[in-house]
Amino acid sequence: MTGYGLGRVSKDNYEITAEIKTLNSKFADVSVRIPAQWSSLEIALRKQVVDALVRGKISLNIEILSKNDDSTTLLDEELLGQYYRQFKSASEKLNNESTDLFRLALYAPGVIGTGDDNLNVDISDAIKESVSEALAKCNMFRIQEGNELSSKLMGYLNLIGELSEKIDAFDKQRIAKVEEKIKLGLANSKTKIEIDDNRFEQELIYYIEKLDISEEKVRLANHLSYYSEVMAEDKPNGKKMGFIAQELGREINTIGSKANNADIQRIVVEMKEELEKIKEQVLNIL
Repeated sequence: MTGYGLGRVSKDNYEITAEIKTLNSKFADVSVRIPAQWSSLEIALRKQVVDALVRGKISLNIEILSKNDDSTTLLDEELLGQYYRQFKSASEKLNNESTDLFRLALYAPGVIGTGDDNLNVDISDAIKESVSEALAKCNMFRIQEGNELSSKLMGYLNLIGELSEKIDAFDKQRIAKVEEKIKLGLANSKTKIEIDDNRFEQELIYYIEKLDISEEKVRLANHLSYYSEVMAEDKPNGKKMGFIAQELGREINTIGSKANNADIQRIVVEMKEELEKIKEQVLNIL
């Protein structure tokens, strides 16, 4: 969900610049900074941003400058100083080492104005147009990043699949060793007991079924396949991919708890490592 976009539009001697920055977030957290004269557009701009970017920690900064020679941007230095001193005093009292006090004071209400406060000129459409341009560039940034991320995720998924196949070789040996261990334990037991062979076979089958991981491996393969399908869909699926990753984790953990084999446990650890990489990257997907 990280992205950046810049849009510029000129209209009626005004130059409008919209800058958008986005970071990862589970929800749409939009911050809009716009000159006070056009603050009435803030709600509409928020909706415009959310409709385009869906979610993320989004910062939208809009600057509006006049291009008239006799109508330049004015700075109320006295008001700027008052704001800055108050911010600095509050920061010192709260032991806050913020380094952005000047910017906060600069964009405080009334500090920046235009010599041509001609509010009869309606540039709201131009402002929205500049935001649209910035959003388009931000989405292009996201798409480029998404393509790179997609190849990484496929690599992680394929590796988990390959590791799952490696378990087969140890799984057959594991069951045989468990059966042999139980029989050897009974044979070496100091307590001589009568054993019903039929009942023993039933109990042995029941115990081995408890150790069977074939169903978990089938579900794991299905989840991996479904994950790839969801990735290929042309719509925001980040949350769904997060849920599938949780299901992958459940199957991998169950295989580990049933394994009773050092080699399989090592493979499970490797699978968990790849899954953690997937979970980390999913946070950056819409």
